[in-house]
Amino acid sequence: MTQHLFVTPDRSNFADLSAEIERQGGTVHWAASGDQALKTIKEQTVDLVVTDERLGDMTGLDLVGRLVAVNPMINSAAVSSLSKEAFHEASEGLGISMQLPPSPSRADGERLMAHLNQILGFNAAER
Repeated sequence: MTQHLFVTPDRSNFADLSAEIERQGGTVHWAASGDQALKTIKEQTVDLVVTDERLGDMTGLDLVGRLVAVNPMINSAAVSSLSKEAFHEASEGLGISMQLPPSPSRADGERLMAHLNQILGFNAAER
């Protein structure tokens, strides 16, 4: 079972995504701000952090930069309305596994879980 930390000031932004993650057996934890997410990461093991574009206290990309300083092996995905090229430029060196669109869908959740399972070395039969 994978542990996911969703960081967003508005849980409805990730409603479909979280439903798909949970359907596939993942556990979703929530943080409403970047600072709360950083505290959570220090206290518990998380397989993947998914951050919204804007968190109130920082941007999602700022959070990932700070997460990498706390745990350089952390897997992350970030919501961004930037083009693929601009996102790549803005996130270079952060090791973000996937760019997600605003209000990610269940299909985005399927792609994200497939990618995470590949990174973690799982296959569907092992979950």
